[in-house]
Amino acid sequence: MNKTDVLIIGAGPTGLFCAHQLGIIGLSCEIVDNLDKAGGQCIELYPDKPIYDIPALPKCTGEELTDNLLQQIKPFKVKFHLNERVEQLKKIENRWNIKTSGGIEFDVAAIVIAGGVGSFEPRKFSIKEIEKFEGTSLFYSIKDKSIFKDKTISIFGGGDSALDWAVELSNTSKVNLIHRRDGFSGAESSVQKVKELDEKGKIKLFTKFQIESVIGEKNIESVKIKHDEGETKEIKSDYVLGFFGLIMQLGPILEWGLNINKKTIEVNTENFETNINGIFAIGDICSYPGKLKLILSGFHEGALAARGCFKYAKPDEKLRFEFTTTSKAAQERLGIKK
Repeated sequence: MNKTDVLIIGAGPTGLFCAHQLGIIGLSCEIVDNLDKAGGQCIELYPDKPIYDIPALPKCTGEELTDNLLQQIKPFKVKFHLNERVEQLKKIENRWNIKTSGGIEFDVAAIVIAGGVGSFEPRKFSIKEIEKFEGTSLFYSIKDKSIFKDKTISIFGGGDSALDWAVELSNTSKVNLIHRRDGFSGAESSVQKVKELDEKGKIKLFTKFQIESVIGEKNIESVKIKHDEGETKEIKSDYVLGFFGLIMQLGPILEWGLNINKKTIEVNTENFETNINGIFAIGDICSYPGKLKLILSGFHEGALAARGCFKYAKPDEKLRFEFTTTSKAAQERLGIKK
């Protein structure tokens, strides 16, 4: 039995920063994640993709952000339980008993759900013949962009991931961007950048086209795409990338009695507690009026949720707010010596 103050479900950036905030105020925590590594979507979907909206970091990758957050919580010796999914939840007196898919048990005072969009997997191409190329010349996320250097890449999709990777890879590869509509769902600045690169011949843009078939034996050699009006084209492709968003699976969380609305958990904005006392939700998985799905917002939510956990972990103590620049207790926990 693992006994700790708080269990965080989800090891993405929001969960990692919440662990830091718990440590700052003197609470212990452990983290469970169904992936095999910390970092959540940042690591699983875009470890090499630049992120531009983290305060004080003009540009960083998902991997760099994760590494920095892990470095930040090192003083608190947070224990991770990866490749595990929370399956059972039971209230025993004033604490929670939790069991994972691998049989690990926890005894905790509070729970923070920081599961992003829940257990997720990418939406895939509908044509079956393409499945055999997954992991070799077909990818739904990018873990090592160097393999695409000097190759011809066909990217399918019209959201931020498709647009951003088209721009990024056009620096070192020949890029085809194929989208089934004229309009794009990604950021307007990215749309304009793609159109500029198309005009300069650095990206070939095909709109109102969808994939019809793939050609190749061990690896993809080309793809056939079909226009809405029936025209077909065959385009050479060393690699195919599909960015169609994620299929979200909340799994056992659906059975916990939480107020769930459109696959997100409703919370208050005082401390991001759910309708069940002692269970908090932060990051993309939570919803409230004015919600912005930004990592920055998740950090704010994690800081307040951590302080909301305090009354459950230490009901006989009063939490006093102090800045880390002046709090001797916080500095000691961080291992800072003056």
